[in-house]
Amino acid sequence: MEDNFSIDEILSAVDDLQNLKRNKTKKVSSVSNAKTNNSDIPKNTLKLIEEAEKSNN
Repeated sequence: MEDNFSIDEILSAVDDLQNLKRNKTKKVSSVSNAKTNNSDIPKNTLKLIEEAEKSNN
């Protein structure tokens, strides 16, 4: 099974792959920079969560 592609098709495919890679990188960096809003969670609940996380580590 041998396919023949034009140079334009190959270059277009490479551009698409590079754009996908850039978009994934942007999404990952924006997610890691996101801060959680804990204002709706009662302080006692936050303390319990933090203690549970510490005990798991």
